[in-house]
Amino acid sequence: MSDTTTEPRAVSVVILKGGVGKSTTSMNIARQLAEHGQTLYADLDPNGHATNGLGFEAAYQGDINLGDVILEGEATPHDLIQSTDYGFDLLPSSNTLEDVEKDLAGAMQGSARIKSKIVDPLLGEEYEYIVFDCPAYPGMLNNNALVATGNVMIPIEPGSSAIGGYKRTMERLIEPAREYIDVDVLAVVPNKLSDRIDQQTEDRELLENLNTATYEVNPGQPLQEAVPNFARITAEEFDAIDAGEMKPPKPGIRHRSALSRSLQHNQPLQDYAPENDQIAYYEELAEIVAAGGIER
Repeated sequence: MSDTTTEPRAVSVVILKGGVGKSTTSMNIARQLAEHGQTLYADLDPNGHATNGLGFEAAYQGDINLGDVILEGEATPHDLIQSTDYGFDLLPSSNTLEDVEKDLAGAMQGSARIKSKIVDPLLGEEYEYIVFDCPAYPGMLNNNALVATGNVMIPIEPGSSAIGGYKRTMERLIEPAREYIDVDVLAVVPNKLSDRIDQQTEDRELLENLNTATYEVNPGQPLQEAVPNFARITAEEFDAIDAGEMKPPKPGIRHRSALSRSLQHNQPLQDYAPENDQIAYYEELAEIVAAGGIER
C-alpha cells in the first residue's frame, strides 16, 4: 500500500435510473483513485457493463461468481478478483448476479454479506479504496453496497426526469437505509452535459436545480453543498452569465466521444485519451472519495 494520510474508504456509485453514465463514472473514479492507492473496482450490476467494458467477458460468464463468496462461503474474493492493466483490480459482475440478488433476500444478515465477506477483509488490508458500481434498481445488492460502504456518489444527467431520478434514489434507497446505518452522500455529479448554459437548455435547468436546491442531501446539508467544485455555479454567477458580464463556463462532466470510445477499446479514459479535458473532473471526484467529502 502507498504512503497516505487519508483513511481507507469504500464508495458506492448509484442512482435508480439507467443510462446516466454510472458505470463510466465509477470506472473512471476507480482509475483515478489508483493514483492515490491500491484500488478495487467492484461491479455489482448484473448487466456487467463495466466488467465487459474492461474486456473481462470470460470472468462475467465464469463458473465462480459473487454468490460463491457471499452466500455459500465456498470461495474467497481472491477467487474472483482480476488484475487490470490500469492500476486497479476488478471484482467482476457475473451473468448469475440476478439469482444472487434473490438468494440474498432469504439469507441471514443478507444486507451485510458484502461487508463481512469482501469489504471488511480487504479494505485497509489489501486496498485503500473500493469503488462499487451498483444496479439501477432497488434491491439486496444495492442494500449490501450501502451497508458495506456508507458512502455514496450519485451521477445525474440532464433531462426531464433528472431530479426525479435523484429524489427516487434518496426516497427509495438512501433514506430507508439511514434508518439503520449512516450513509453519507459524498457528491451529486452532473454528467453527460453537452449544451450551453447561457440559454434555457436542459443542461442549464439541471445545473440550476443542483446549485440552488435547498432540500437536504445529508442531514443538515443542502443539495448544493454536495455539488463538486467543477459543477458549482452560484446564483450570482448565473445572473452575470445572463447579463453577458461573464463568459459561460462548461461545468459538469461534458459529453465527449472519447468517453464512449474508451469503453469500446476496453479502457478507462485516462488510458484511452490521456489528454482529454474531462480527466481532471474524475480526478476531482477521486479526491473527494479520498478526503471523505468536498473541500471548497
